[in-house]
Amino acid sequence: MAESAPAGNHGPSLRIDKFLWFVRLAKSRSMAQKMAEDGHIRLNGRRIERAHAPVRTGDLITFPHHHGVRVVRVVQLPGRRGPAPEAQSCYEELKLGD
Repeated sequence: MAESAPAGNHGPSLRIDKFLWFVRLAKSRSMAQKMAEDGHIRLNGRRIERAHAPVRTGDLITFPHHHGVRVVRVVQLPGRRGPAPEAQSCYEELKLGD
């Protein structure tokens, strides 16, 4: 379930490792944690090195995927790891160079 953000931040948030796993952009939560801790993920253009970085609606996430780079915009925070169509409705894929 989406967790509430501490005072001073805006809106509910979800750990980036949980978000990537819930929306099926990472095969496992441990894989998502490793990607974050190794510094392979950018959140709103800033490199992150912690799996507990908060993701909110409207954020941009950039990460390596197979033989390229993916950029997604968070549309809504998922409450669970659901089926693929439900997961895909939580983000918008942005194309590079179009």
